[in-house]
Amino acid sequence: MTPSQPHISLILPCYHPPEGWAERIFSQYGEFCKAVSASIELIIVVDGDPDIIASPFLATLQQKISLLKIVTYTQNRGKGYAIRQGLAQATAPLIIYTDIDFPYTINSMTAVVHALQTEGYDIAIGIKNAEYYRHVPPARKRISKWLQGMIKAFLNIPITDTQCGLKGFKATVSPVFAATTIDRYLFDLEFVRNSYKAKIWQIKAIPVALHPNVKFRRMNYRILLPELLNFTRLLWKPQK
Repeated sequence: MTPSQPHISLILPCYHPPEGWAERIFSQYGEFCKAVSASIELIIVVDGDPDIIASPFLATLQQKISLLKIVTYTQNRGKGYAIRQGLAQATAPLIIYTDIDFPYTINSMTAVVHALQTEGYDIAIGIKNAEYYRHVPPARKRISKWLQGMIKAFLNIPITDTQCGLKGFKATVSPVFAATTIDRYLFDLEFVRNSYKAKIWQIKAIPVALHPNVKFRRMNYRILLPELLNFTRLLWKPQK
């Protein structure tokens, strides 16, 4: 790693963020940097949100955060697509992605870094525990449990809780993530499934905790059928 190279690239996909998002990014980013004692390259990917593209808050963040990159495009494509665009701009040896409102505790995020940096894992995957589900709306909990059952029954991979919005991996694994093709909900599953198919066995599941004041956006049930089709394709589609 060169002297100017950051230790971590943190990717935040952004689409219709909650009120106060810019202030929260600045405060949580600062806390995270202190917690891991590392330089962190922050990559915000605006996923076709014209209000945010035109927002003065992006310029304010650029003034406050020196290691900030902003990626924008006009059409909403989905979280998976957004993270792939951010990954293309990442320069650090460790990659982490989470949601724009930093819903997970700093301790959860540092646990991901520790697994990669100190314990030597190639991939660290946040997973939900019973305490986590107490904060989740019932519909989301049912869908999450149903998907885990489907993964266990049909995909035969060691980790079935693939959809938590906090994950990290070494840059050496980046090509596996970059090769994913799902743009929306199941891109996480595709990444985990492809990692095992590529015989990347150093994968750690890390129980994570939500901030107590986190707010979930309303579930868009229209994505369920397309994602069911994506799941079906994963059963038959070979890894690239």
